[in-house]
Amino acid sequence: MSILCLSIGSNTNAVVNIRDCVKALGQMFGELQCSSVYESEAVGFSGDNFLNMVVVLETQQALPELIAQLKALEDSQGRDRSSAKFSARTLDVDILTYDDCLGVFDGVALPRQEITENAFVLWPLAEVAGDKVHPGLKRSFADLWQTYDKTKQRLWPIDFDFT
Repeated sequence: MSILCLSIGSNTNAVVNIRDCVKALGQMFGELQCSSVYESEAVGFSGDNFLNMVVVLETQQALPELIAQLKALEDSQGRDRSSAKFSARTLDVDILTYDDCLGVFDGVALPRQEITENAFVLWPLAEVAGDKVHPGLKRSFADLWQTYDKTKQRLWPIDFDFT
């Protein structure tokens, strides 16, 4: 079994999209470790605030199969792939880590660079996988969050009902 860490984000009908995504992931993969849900201001464009979280799960699936499944999940929730990179999203599901893979696999760079760049990725990742070590930096996600410049992005946990 491989350990997979996913970042989930939305700023369009976000509560429904995050809830539906977590439910779908549970149906696909079984038990999930879910971080808290965090709200943050949009990064790279002016828009509604985002809701973000991280999910950790175990899978036997290979990366190409996972990538296709996750894209289909995004599409099922109205993801518009023709929009600009920094724009509103119904659902964004990104693979952060897949075991200790380091490099580019099936077009996906692992671990995902955004881990160390964005508080909305690193804080929830440190929450659910704090003792896990970043394969390239050889530092735990908890340590990376501890030393992250928290003045760079505004982010706060919110109460979230998954039912």
